Amino acid sequence: MDRPRPYLIAETNWAAVRDADFELAVLPWGATEAHNYHLPYATDNIQCDAIAAAAAGVAWGRGARVAVLPCVPFGVNTGQLDIPFCINMNPSTQTAVLADIIASLAGQGIPKMSILNGHGGNNFRQQLRELQAEFPEVFLSVVDWFKVLDHREIFDAPGDHADEVETSLMMHLEPDLVLPIDRAGDGATNPHRIAAFREGWAWAQREWSKATTDTGSGDPAAASGEKGGRLLEALAGKLGSFYAELAAADPSDLYRRDQ
Repeated sequence: MDRPRPYLIAETNWAAVRDADFELAVLPWGATEAHNYHLPYATDNIQCDAIAAAAAGVAWGRGARVAVLPCVPFGVNTGQLDIPFCINMNPSTQTAVLADIIASLAGQGIPKMSILNGHGGNNFRQQLRELQAEFPEVFLSVVDWFKVLDHREIFDAPGDHADEVETSLMMHLEPDLVLPIDRAGDGATNPHRIAAFREGWAWAQREWSKATTDTGSGDPAAASGEKGGRLLEALAGKLGSFYAELAAADPSDLYRRDQ
């Protein structure tokens, strides 16, 4: 890997940035929280950084001038406040942080920003509705990386937290930080007593220490680094195409009028 990579702001420098004409800023946003017994607290941040970098590299190779910002490492963890070092950032705080970031980009003439969300507790749609009206000069969007692909095409038993998917990706990205699978819990969850919540048409925040047995949700037993590598490659290709298309798009002309 050649470094510094010109599309990663954390690696590049003023000499490279000064005369560049960037079209899109990508903001990875993760969380700091427990991931079963076998994955590190920074799992969401490590994954988000790696996926953003891989996708931006694809887009850059296609001529898109994409800049990946450093990952925001804290997310909404109001359901895990009783679990040590699960750090919560309230949605209102996220809105304030986003407003400052977008204001900076607006003042610098960056026309588009896309959040790459790596944490299920984050939900940026309402924040972006509010901030898009405040900053019409910067086109805003968000992608949840875990919704980009159908994970069943690669994985045997995908869950939604510290599962086969996340474990495989971490085995590929940072194998030294992953404990042996036989030290992981099975990721079993405790179903809600109320049917509407179980069926998914009603929603309430999960109290994580009661909804799970080991802070995981999904069995990691079938995870492998090979599966993680396939996932990263597929995500980079699909997200990279999106970033290239978004970078080239005219925000004032995004809708086709079919005759």
